[in-house]
Amino acid sequence: MGREKENTGFRCVVCGESVRALTNGSYRNHCPFCLSSLHVDERVPGDRAGECWGVMDAVDVVHSKKGWQIVHRCRRCGTTRSNRVADGTDQPDDVDWLVRLMTSKVDR
Repeated sequence: MGREKENTGFRCVVCGESVRALTNGSYRNHCPFCLSSLHVDERVPGDRAGECWGVMDAVDVVHSKKGWQIVHRCRRCGTTRSNRVADGTDQPDDVDWLVRLMTSKVDR
């Protein structure tokens, strides 16, 4: 599957906002407004091979050798995954949510 097909816009199932594809060369895998994601990929970003398809809530922000990442936890199966923070794009992640996650570690 090519990057164009993997990096597509969508309507967020949590907040309802219209989310555009990333413009910084990466994959869009979470909502920049509420930071929620869906548990759709299994091994490779964009593969859509997952069977769960549960909502994944942003529960933490961590820094690793890959840079700042949002930790998501699936409401349905409990799986956790990290996704890079979307910045350097025309629709970056909401900085206020990122700071809130970093400072309060509050489950949403």
